[in-house]
Amino acid sequence: MPNQLIRVLIADNNLELCRTIQEFLDNQGDMEVVGLAHDGQQALVEIARERPDVVILDITMPNLDGMAVLERMGELDLEPPPKVIILTALGREDIIQRFTDLGADYFIIKPFDLELLAERIRQFSSPKGGSVVREGRSSLGATSYAEASLSVTQLLHEMGVPPNFKGYNYLRDAVLMALRDPQLLGGALTKRVYPQLAEKYGSTPGGVEAAIRNAVLACYERGNQEFIHQLCGAGSRRSCPTNSMVIAKLADHIRLHKKVG
Repeated sequence: MPNQLIRVLIADNNLELCRTIQEFLDNQGDMEVVGLAHDGQQALVEIARERPDVVILDITMPNLDGMAVLERMGELDLEPPPKVIILTALGREDIIQRFTDLGADYFIIKPFDLELLAERIRQFSSPKGGSVVREGRSSLGATSYAEASLSVTQLLHEMGVPPNFKGYNYLRDAVLMALRDPQLLGGALTKRVYPQLAEKYGSTPGGVEAAIRNAVLACYERGNQEFIHQLCGAGSRRSCPTNSMVIAKLADHIRLHKKVG
């Protein structure tokens, strides 16, 4: 166990989410939550008082939003300044760019994995942790997780995958998993990807598979069919492509256009 705990401050107007994150991080053994804030003004007060190593910051909060908090953090004269991890349900490139310009270090798209959050906190609290995220031990290479998440979201929107379908989130996360580890495709899809997603979302492997299939079918029947044909090849004109093919082709598309791997 490290001699010094990583000091984390959570700023999010979702009280239940704050409690969930706090309980999880406090049980890690190498970090402690030193403050909670449910609006932007309170966040600035807590940051100035506690001087945390890492701030977990929501974009949408009352009084001051996350962007205003970042803008005013520079006035607090913190040395060294805390690392900032942004929590957001939005994937708009202009928003991400604005927060990056203001000094945000990393973005996690909701819903997210608590283990991933803890890993990023450790990464950024390290003396060697840089302010530009790179997805270590994965095939994401020069493309950060935030950029990959944004790319997947944009592709699913272009395909016409209904965002209200359960399979939307499953499909998005499956593509991100495939980007991190291409070997997950094929047989590992049913052995590893579906079970991991089922555990994350409180479902079953069969439920995850069926939900992804329903989303793919809905997209194939009522979405951007021409885009699907270009993505999956001529065979997709005869029948709806399989879950595995859609996941693999989306991952390949991102690697090709984002120079991943």
